[in-house]
Amino acid sequence: MIKMQVIGNLGKDCITNTVNGKTVMNFNIAHTEKFRDSSGQQKDKTTWVECAYWSDKTGVAPYLKKGTQVYAEGAPDVRHFTRNDGTAGASLTMRVFSVQLLGSGSRSEQPEPGPAYSDNAVTPAPAAGAPEAADDLPF
Repeated sequence: MIKMQVIGNLGKDCITNTVNGKTVMNFNIAHTEKFRDSSGQQKDKTTWVECAYWSDKTGVAPYLKKGTQVYAEGAPDVRHFTRNDGTAGASLTMRVFSVQLLGSGSRSEQPEPGPAYSDNAVTPAPAAGAPEAADDLPF
C-alpha cells in the first residue's frame, strides 16, 4: 500500500454526490511550497490534489469550504487524460481515508499576527519607555 498525506487549502467547496448508492465527497487541495531557484529568487510551487472521500460520514462536508486548511490522508493515484488540444495530461488524485480540519476559510477571524521571522537577522529597536540594555555584558 502507498500512503499519501497532504496539508493545504481547499480550492473550492466540497461537493457531495451519490454514485451507485454510495456517498462520495469531492474536493481539491492546493499545497504550496516555497523554494529558491538556482539564481536565489524565492519561488512558489503549487500542487493540486483532486480528492474523493467515499464515506457515509458526510457531517464534515459543510465545513469543507474554499480556503479552509485541511489535512487529508489516503492512497494516491495518477489520472491520465487528453486535453482539448490533443496533448496528453495527468492529474494527481487521492482516495481519501481520513480528513481533518486545520483552519478556517474565514478571513475575517484571523488571529493577531505574531512576530515575523525571515532569513535576514534584524535587531528590533527598543520600545518607547523601555530601559536601555546594559553595555557591560560579559560577552
